[in-house]
Amino acid sequence: MSSAAEQEAVAGTVAAEEGRPAAVVNGAQRKAPAVPVWPGAPMPLGARFRVGPDGVAGTNFALWAGGAEAVELCLFDAQGKETRARLTELTHEIWHGFVPGVMPGQRYGYRVHGRWDPWTGGRWNPAKLLLDPYARAVDGDFSLPPEVYGHVRDWPQQHVADTVRDDRDSAPYVPKGVVVHDDAPDDEWMDDRRPKTPWADSVIYEVHVRGFTELHPGIPRELRGTYAGLAHPAAIEHLVKLGVTAVELLPVHQFAHEDHLLRKGLRNYWGYNSIGYFAPHAAYAASGTTGQQVGEFKRMVHALHAAGIEVILDVVYNHTAEAGELGPMLSLKGIDNRGYYRLQSDARRYADYTGCGNTLHVVQPHVLRLITDSLRYWVTEMGVDGFRFDLAAALARSMHDVDMLSPFLAVIAQDPVLRRVKLIAEPWDVGSGGYQVGAFPPLWTEWNDRYRNAVRDFWRGALPDVRDLGYRLSGSSDLYAWGGRRPYASVNFVTAHDGFTLRDMVSYERKHNEANGEGNRDGSNDNRSWNCGAEGETDDENVRALRRRQLRNLLTTLLLSTGVPMLVAGDELGRTQRGNNNAYCQDNEISWLDWGLLEDPDWKALFDLTARLIELRHRHPVLRRRAFFSGRAHSADGLRDLAWFTLRGTEMTERDWYAPAATLGMYLSGRDIPGRDERGAPILDDSFLAVLHAGDRPVTFVLPGPPWAERYEVVVDTSREEQGQAPGVEHRSGAAITVPARAVLLLRVLD
Repeated sequence: MSSAAEQEAVAGTVAAEEGRPAAVVNGAQRKAPAVPVWPGAPMPLGARFRVGPDGVAGTNFALWAGGAEAVELCLFDAQGKETRARLTELTHEIWHGFVPGVMPGQRYGYRVHGRWDPWTGGRWNPAKLLLDPYARAVDGDFSLPPEVYGHVRDWPQQHVADTVRDDRDSAPYVPKGVVVHDDAPDDEWMDDRRPKTPWADSVIYEVHVRGFTELHPGIPRELRGTYAGLAHPAAIEHLVKLGVTAVELLPVHQFAHEDHLLRKGLRNYWGYNSIGYFAPHAAYAASGTTGQQVGEFKRMVHALHAAGIEVILDVVYNHTAEAGELGPMLSLKGIDNRGYYRLQSDARRYADYTGCGNTLHVVQPHVLRLITDSLRYWVTEMGVDGFRFDLAAALARSMHDVDMLSPFLAVIAQDPVLRRVKLIAEPWDVGSGGYQVGAFPPLWTEWNDRYRNAVRDFWRGALPDVRDLGYRLSGSSDLYAWGGRRPYASVNFVTAHDGFTLRDMVSYERKHNEANGEGNRDGSNDNRSWNCGAEGETDDENVRALRRRQLRNLLTTLLLSTGVPMLVAGDELGRTQRGNNNAYCQDNEISWLDWGLLEDPDWKALFDLTARLIELRHRHPVLRRRAFFSGRAHSADGLRDLAWFTLRGTEMTERDWYAPAATLGMYLSGRDIPGRDERGAPILDDSFLAVLHAGDRPVTFVLPGPPWAERYEVVVDTSREEQGQAPGVEHRSGAAITVPARAVLLLRVLD
């Protein structure tokens, strides 16, 4: 290791040779007290408490830092006093050492030494305390004063500010990793049984740990906003009554808040700004932040599993909270900037396929190992059942282009742990060629935004071709019927965390993001929404009634479609964000669920309908098929497994298929379901006719006769405000029934 003065001289020499400003040194190194460090082991990475040689208890520390010249381990006591110890052992670019006497609960970080030369991608700065990428718990929060940046933020020549090193100590302003005891398996945890819900039977509920629990009156105040709150019986009761099979948690990896938000008094609410891929976000823990958050998270998973609910994590491995060259230095940037991040040909700049300033260099073996080690940890030790990968196309890039044979996808496909869990891709990023819907290989499901767009367009009156809508309703075989993929490769959704809530989608035509402090410039302008005649909340009961009907139409369409439906927490209650379609920084009532909505009969009726539709889906395998429809007749009478009908009760022609239509009949045959049940018997079910009518006037629809049916019974009618019981009206085939304006009718075939 070179001294601070030597490093300054090196930086100054390099700067002089290239005509750049020299680094500024604002502080001197402190001499570290002596700490005994034994050689230890290079694997596993991270801080692992164990009993060492001669029965001595302590912690093994191991850090990959490929280009570093030296690594210091920094230990902090309860008052924040720092003690440093040099890791002198280096094995395959991993710095390691065993420190006797270091017990669980110990807070720590690293200082990594090397050459400061941003022009070639080198950004080592030992003045900055760095979070261990493998830290299993994190204590403290990130603030972002100038000391946390590796460069001098206020350098007079701003165009080169990122090249000027800032040597002020960042330790007082950054959280520390925590040594966590690896819990021995106990009876309670070993007793945990994963629900292992088949993909075709899944109904996903996208939920925010804090937002779901913060206002829940049945959860004790001290548990609201936490993992323990989500594990509380009052929270689980709602999930069970609704009937969802999995919660998809918005990011729970340790994350940091962006500087521009903190300066405006806001915070990153969604959490798509990860900095610790092994650590449960400490702010969501009720029990403590010096390791207790790990056990609390495990207990939450156990409670959800006991209720039959799987836990899927929304994970952000495409970028980190360190942003671009002007971002803070928190972890990877100071450990080995060139080794962890994709850099441009001008290595001072970052390649940005994420829109967040940086992109992890997943092609690098050590980065790939970091990600897969993290994924396996959450499965094997934390108990989770799957992952939704944010901007997954960025992970699938080889050198530049998206490559479905990329190292990341190849490693996942062969990993004996990861290939068994649920894998969901957000199949795009913001780079060239990043839109990859339908392109991910088998094992993967995908968020299907083409489903979202087609369904939104249909119900707002911007009618897509029947062909496009038909494909979306029946599993999107045009996208996924290749390579052995199945209809459940499509995660169908109408809303997600980003964008309008379902209620706002029928209440606003324009975004209203003023509360974000960005002049309403942020968030998408392509909302495909319709306000039903008035912008925002209104006292006009006709408009309000129409909006409630539209909500019923959208939810019914989603839950009757083939594929895996995903609901956003609160849409079943009529939750509103007041027109904000980008509430990522609104950690307040704008984003939190208002449980008082259940006291309103109108919104309670919407919840009841949603639960009834999910129960209907669970009961009828024809609504959750494991194989695509063929559209061909499988019996002599000419009955097909899927057929499309016009208002006249006749099958659609080729011309009908390629034209817009406000009314569509979809026949699903329960007689032609491929596969067998668990005992090897054929799968038989009722047959159904769904009639979707987006027009603003009632229409007459002729019910198809034999071989399709002799009689029909109305099961769902979204024109009705109350849906607690099935409408139960029967009709003969050939009857001309009236379909109310903007409504869905679901009819069960009686014979």
